Amino acid sequence: MEVKGDGSAEADKADFQARVQGMLEKAKQLKPEELVFRYKGVLYPSVLSSVQTLQALGNFQARPEDLVISSYPKCGFNWVYFLLCNIASENQTESKDGKPGVQNKVKLLEFENAVRYEMMKSFQSPRIYGLHTHYNNLPPSINEKKTKTLVVFRNPKDNAVSYYHFCQNNPLLPTYSSWDEFFRKYMTGEVCWGSYFDHALVWEKHFDDENVKIITYEELKEDLAKGVQSIAEFFGLSLSEEQIQKIASRATFQAMSDNAQKTHSSIGKVIFRKGVVGDWKSLFTKEQSEEMDAKFEACLAGTKLGAMLKYDLYCQE
Repeated sequence: MEVKGDGSAEADKADFQARVQGMLEKAKQLKPEELVFRYKGVLYPSVLSSVQTLQALGNFQARPEDLVISSYPKCGFNWVYFLLCNIASENQTESKDGKPGVQNKVKLLEFENAVRYEMMKSFQSPRIYGLHTHYNNLPPSINEKKTKTLVVFRNPKDNAVSYYHFCQNNPLLPTYSSWDEFFRKYMTGEVCWGSYFDHALVWEKHFDDENVKIITYEELKEDLAKGVQSIAEFFGLSLSEEQIQKIASRATFQAMSDNAQKTHSSIGKVIFRKGVVGDWKSLFTKEQSEEMDAKFEACLAGTKLGAMLKYDLYCQE
């Protein structure tokens, strides 16, 4: 959902809240099966996106100086987006018209449309935007322009549990009869945005690309200040130690959760639930845990991304 580059913060907030309310009303009119659509074999939420949007996304024109975040859902995207916006703000100087360019940000491109993409051409740089879509469905211009892309991953067990609760509490997404049903669909990629492991496998191939940096939810939980510095350095943005600490203090889970109503309207309480590592133990059965272990071993064992995820530490009893 876009935060416009023109107008006041209050106007932007009102626009955002109106859009959220409109989507909630639309969702109420749909049957459960109508909450999703399939595009190129992958499910997407119909209230938030459309075939036309995803087709137009292919023609989106990235810039080399754009600041891009890509992640599979519920890997910490909102957290990292908040960090990046704050990092950019600390580096932003006043533009000629008196408006900071960092206002030129869009949360997720898949939630916009061709008209919005056209409008973004007038945004000053740096533009900040994100995507949940699979690497192969990114706008080709991102790779053509070597636009720096920050990729966020989370250990798959916690990701699955977080995604399940998100679906169960989000009226814009389909719900499931049980955790067991969701787990089966998650493992086969029959959830919105497809398979976690498909995303992981393709990003692993681009782990060492010069315009790609992969970070994990867990490393941010381990040392948030270090993560802020790492993100800033990747995008060529300079921060003082004081600025790093200020951003990190604003971005604790508790601080973001307390502010969720203001930043994300009525959907905020759904986005910020627990923010912990290890919550997978609350739902996974022994058999499900072993199934996930085998899947991880088959897909990511011995890879650089697999090592980053510290599976033995975070996903084993």
